[in-house]
Amino acid sequence: MEQNNNTNTVNLDSIDLHLLQALQTDASLSNQALAERVHVSPPTCLRRVKRLHEAGLIERQIALLSPDKLAAVLGHGLTAIVEITLDKQTEEQQQYFELRVVADSAVQQCYRTSPGPDFVLLVQVADMPAYLALAQRLFTANANVRNVKAFFSLKRAKFMPSVLLGMDKNY
Repeated sequence: MEQNNNTNTVNLDSIDLHLLQALQTDASLSNQALAERVHVSPPTCLRRVKRLHEAGLIERQIALLSPDKLAAVLGHGLTAIVEITLDKQTEEQQQYFELRVVADSAVQQCYRTSPGPDFVLLVQVADMPAYLALAQRLFTANANVRNVKAFFSLKRAKFMPSVLLGMDKNY
C-alpha cells in the first residue's frame, strides 16, 4: 500500500485487498491468523493493518450481534425501511435533514438517493409506539418533510455489511 502525499489517495495492492476482505469477514482474527490467511509474515501483517487504519480505510471494528438470539431476551424489535421526500431539496435543506436523522440512535443507516425519495433510512426501534415517536420526532416535527413511506421488515434473509473490493468478479 502506497500513500501519495500530494493527493491523499491510497494505492492498494492485492495483499491490502486480501487483508481488508479477511477483516471485514472476521475482524476478531489474531494478527497471526490474519497473516497466515493472507500469506504474509506477522510483522508485515501488523504494519499493513496499522497503515490501513491510519489511512482511514478501516473506520472501526465492531461486533455483529444476532438479533434472532437476542430476541428471546430483549424482544424482536421493529425494523423499518423508510423513504423520505423533502418539500424543498436544496443542499442546505438536505444537509439539515441528514444531520437531524443521523444524530438519532434509532437510525441505523441513512442514504441520500436519486431518483425517487430524497433519503432512505433503515431504522430499528423497540415496537410500533417507538416508531410513532420516531416519526413524530424526525418527520412530522420538521415542516420540510413532504412524504414518508415506511416498509416494516417481517424477516431478515441476509445481512452482509461489507464493501465490495473487486476481488469477487460476480458483483
